Amino acid sequence: MCCSVGFARSLGLALLPLALCCILANLLLLFPRGEVTYIQQDRLASYIWYFGGLGGGGLLVLVPAVVFITLGKCSFCWNESLMMCGSVLAAVVGLVGSGYCFIISGFALAQGPQCFTTYGWTYPFQNQGGRYLVLPDTWSQCLQPAHIVEWNVTLLCVLLGLAVLEFIICLLQLGNGLVNAVCRPCCYKQEYSLNA
Repeated sequence: MCCSVGFARSLGLALLPLALCCILANLLLLFPRGEVTYIQQDRLASYIWYFGGLGGGGLLVLVPAVVFITLGKCSFCWNESLMMCGSVLAAVVGLVGSGYCFIISGFALAQGPQCFTTYGWTYPFQNQGGRYLVLPDTWSQCLQPAHIVEWNVTLLCVLLGLAVLEFIICLLQLGNGLVNAVCRPCCYKQEYSLNA
């Protein structure tokens, strides 16, 4: 049991910086070039308002991170199987959060930024199905905010990568927790019958 708790704690320590980076990346998406003008004028891409990194990959993933790190450190005594079941539920929350972050970031990347072009404020890449990503020559269509395509693409790709890592870590703990929650009582029964 000590090994599985130690493994869960190390996964929690790995999740913590990933969740904080997701929050930071999402906050940076809200302030292109560090300016508040675009958020005040509602000139951000619509999917950025779904807060995939802040809510999904950030706050929801902080739940399993804290649970994994504090596993077994509670002052009141829990059954070891119940403790691992709790970590399984926390891992599911993390899977949902990281999955949400991945999906929203993917949709935002496919949609492209809202920017000022020669036709006014619009989504110039919305109907391209993400093809603009491999056509950097077309990015100059966006006149304001300056370099908004590069800004969005970089941060959204960071969010996608972080979400994948978070998903893998939560999946590992899901497996670890299920194996320990299900198999540990069986091991105790076998040990008890051997000692009897």
